[in-house]
Amino acid sequence: MARITASVYTSHVPAIGAAIDLGKTDEPYWQPLFKGYEFSRQWMKEHTPDVIFLVYNDHATAFSLDMIPTFAIGTAAQFAPADEGWGPRPVPTVIGHPELAAHIAQSVIQDDFDLTIVNKMDVDHGLTVPLNLMCGSPPAWPCPVIPFAVNVVQYPVPSGRRCFNLGKAIGRAVESFDAPLDVQIWGTGGMSHQLQGPRAGLINKEWDNRFLDRLIADPEGLSTMPHIDYVREAGSEGIELVMWLIARGAMSDVSRGAMPDGSPGAKPTVVHRFYHVPASNTAVGHLILENAQ
Repeated sequence: MARITASVYTSHVPAIGAAIDLGKTDEPYWQPLFKGYEFSRQWMKEHTPDVIFLVYNDHATAFSLDMIPTFAIGTAAQFAPADEGWGPRPVPTVIGHPELAAHIAQSVIQDDFDLTIVNKMDVDHGLTVPLNLMCGSPPAWPCPVIPFAVNVVQYPVPSGRRCFNLGKAIGRAVESFDAPLDVQIWGTGGMSHQLQGPRAGLINKEWDNRFLDRLIADPEGLSTMPHIDYVREAGSEGIELVMWLIARGAMSDVSRGAMPDGSPGAKPTVVHRFYHVPASNTAVGHLILENAQ
């Protein structure tokens, strides 16, 4: 059967993509950020999965105010880089995995979560920047990717609890797929930032690091945090962090439930943790967790 072996969490700041595309990664401003991902790129080379299930939010490219799906799964064979106003990023086309994507959609919808099935869409920096951070700038991405878009742009947005429980359903769906696939699930977006209004430029280092602590040790409790806390403490765009709860919910210590003796499953191993400010006007957080064997 397929198995989720690890989860990856990272910010997807568009300015990071611009720094990569314009050859600015060695500039003093950007060096500390990219240094924090050196371990991750090596880890990715040594742990390249068969498929990545990548949770991100579309930034008004594939979707708009005309149509706003809460959860949308990409089931196509490939996804082109989106034109976000200055031409598509110079990155490879994303190759999908229609068979696993269709299986996850079937399983999760039957598990009472409504998904929008998308057979054609372009993918923006929310998806391509994390791939760059983890994989560098190869001529082709190292494995197929299933895009999973979450509405965290236009209210009402899904609750942390809904996202966490959806992650559990995705974890169960992957493990019921009848092929020996190594699957990673990535949660992207955040951390604290606000792009407009009197609090534009807000960054809350203490809150961000508490979030990382709880994501590792107490994801169930973290999932109950209300939206207003994200907005108050992490800025209006900090709500993107609910997408990290989807990835955390898919890890085996929570998606499989308690052990037969009533104890919780083994916690994942923290392989790498990194935090940096600023990247443009955003706090960058990053975490790699490996599932217990």
